[in-house]
Amino acid sequence: MVKVNLGGCSSFVNDADYKEYLAKALDAFDVLENETGAGNDFLGWKHLPSETPESLISECEAVKDAWTAKGVDLVVVIGIGGSYLGARCAIEALSHNFAKQLAGKKEAPEVVFAGNNLSEEYLAELMDLVAQRNVATVVISKSGTTTEPAVAFRIVKEYIEKTYSDASERIVAITDASKGALKTLSTQEGYKTFVVPDNVGGRYSVLTPVGLLPIVLAGFDVREMLAGAAEMEKALAVKGGENEAVKYAAMRNLLYSKLGKKIEVLVSYNPKFQYLGEWWKQLYGESEGKDLKGIFPASVNFTTDLHSMGQFIQDGDRVLFETVVNVEKSNRTVIIGSDPQNLDQLNYLAGKNVEHCNAMAQLGTKLAHIDGGVPQIEVSIERIDAFNLGGLFYFFEFACGLSAYVLGINPFNQPGVEAYKKNMFALLEKPGYEEQTKAIKARL
Repeated sequence: MVKVNLGGCSSFVNDADYKEYLAKALDAFDVLENETGAGNDFLGWKHLPSETPESLISECEAVKDAWTAKGVDLVVVIGIGGSYLGARCAIEALSHNFAKQLAGKKEAPEVVFAGNNLSEEYLAELMDLVAQRNVATVVISKSGTTTEPAVAFRIVKEYIEKTYSDASERIVAITDASKGALKTLSTQEGYKTFVVPDNVGGRYSVLTPVGLLPIVLAGFDVREMLAGAAEMEKALAVKGGENEAVKYAAMRNLLYSKLGKKIEVLVSYNPKFQYLGEWWKQLYGESEGKDLKGIFPASVNFTTDLHSMGQFIQDGDRVLFETVVNVEKSNRTVIIGSDPQNLDQLNYLAGKNVEHCNAMAQLGTKLAHIDGGVPQIEVSIERIDAFNLGGLFYFFEFACGLSAYVLGINPFNQPGVEAYKKNMFALLEKPGYEEQTKAIKARL
């Protein structure tokens, strides 16, 4: 269960202001629960944890079993934005930090990601890896024409078709149920397909096949992930001032509107959560950054980034607040030993485990940053595992919907991302963009 602690904000806000924003968050709760707000046709994510059928999980497992039987040891997952960030977050969080370096038989194929950039070097080096491995691919796109994943898929598909006689059995598409270029191609070529639900936007799609299939292929337990998310779904459906998502949405909007805190920094003290920050940034950035409003989402990994970003957070412009993802229990134990010479002067830590040091660094940083004028919200889970990660995914999704409604904006559209695409298509001289090409060239 996710818990929110607002104690790190108490010296910055008063009770009257918090009650005002708590009331706003409770009003937003009604809008979200009653599905009466802007974008209400994209609320399919709300009940995914409790309504995902066992048959869908079994379908995902059947793909894994079929590819295992073929000896597949590398799966290229192709997608951009929400089509890959949730899966990558989960796989990075649940994997051994040094899984690639450890010897021994692998229980699941290695999952790598493509189609999230247009770097020629990245694609070339990906194909260096592909050439050495037994490969299959999952391509994720509603339309099949989004430039970054379409380019990567064309290159990977061509290699698979030239290399394997069973090429169509090594390609799975996660796409629209009935329309689009990728759906048409899948039907023509006989690819196995999964559906991206029409009522779930990409950044809320981690608990659809978009996230579930890659996570299953990587060898992790999506039933536990859905169970954790279902527990949060049940808890967050209860209206009240103790609702954890309501508390989070109320406080972050209070800090933004009353104190001018324009930047929220998501902080973790475990490197496994680096991609949690990336997933969270897209969720909140795309949901809230519109109509000239929104809290800018940033992320850091402490204690590493205390030696780089720590100075700015402690002493820089007071425009930010922190949301710390606190993990209460480590899954491993490493004890610090004693050294007769004590040249490193660490014998005072002898007998203590490393996570105790991490926890004290976290507490010391909290006190220093609060003293330096940085409010801190704490979001806690028990440990990093599939169950707790599922709960965390759902918590942030639900809280994001609430928070955007408090701001008075539609959490589920993203009109601003189209501008760069139109310019890019014009510069690439895509058919149909002749007028834009002409206009842009006149500006250059």
